[in-house]
Amino acid sequence: MSVRLSLETFGPSDGLPLVLLHAFPLDSRMWQDVISELDDIRVVTLDAPGFGDSPSPRELADELGCPVAPSLKTYAEAIALTLTDAGVDRAVVAGLSMGGYAALEVAERHPGLLAGIGLLDTKAGTDGPEARANRIRVADQAVGAMGSRAVAPMVDAVLSPRTHRERPDVVATVRDWLATAPPNGVSWAQRAMAARPDRLAVLERLEVPGLVLRGTDDASSSMDDAEAMEHALHDGELVVVPRAGHLSAVEEPREVATALRSLYMRCR
Repeated sequence: MSVRLSLETFGPSDGLPLVLLHAFPLDSRMWQDVISELDDIRVVTLDAPGFGDSPSPRELADELGCPVAPSLKTYAEAIALTLTDAGVDRAVVAGLSMGGYAALEVAERHPGLLAGIGLLDTKAGTDGPEARANRIRVADQAVGAMGSRAVAPMVDAVLSPRTHRERPDVVATVRDWLATAPPNGVSWAQRAMAARPDRLAVLERLEVPGLVLRGTDDASSSMDDAEAMEHALHDGELVVVPRAGHLSAVEEPREVATALRSLYMRCR
């Protein structure tokens, strides 16, 4: 059987799909509360290579003829092929954090697939030397003795201080997700993200509606990053979500769903 990403569909069986790409090192479960607010829209979720129920990056690279070395190219090509096999030739594609990097890679390689793009708590630029070195360090730790514990400290960085103070249920859920992050997937994704190029010029070439969204307390993607992407888009909208950090879709799902719905209506 051909190797494809794990795909789930929610809502109506027809209509323009809204494809949601999850953050690192989570899986599509992170979208569950957003999806519940969008029950009248056809929503599709995909798990990244090595995450959730998706096959390993090596299996996908072999299937797609992509380089074995970790690269977001493998993820983007797998997205395009999986959607094509599911009968989707055009979609609104939105990703958070790593999902945003993947959406940008799709925009570079398969711009005709996009009816619109959503870039949530992410950036089009590359990592600096310190951030890149940290990714490689975590990649090495994940496939070593630490395993999933290599990403456990992320719980402090990806959530708003307000979430830590007032939403212990959310903190506990994210901590559980991190504890079960797949080590091989973590290692591959960190190396793939560390190697990604600047994609700001890709946005300048897109002629579809775009959403740039950022949690006010996002410690990973700055307002400068968000404004640069909005300015690069021909038809961009910037939304700032109060009370949210880097995982805005988990912390404030209703506000994120409202922004995604607005993007979707612009794309229809």
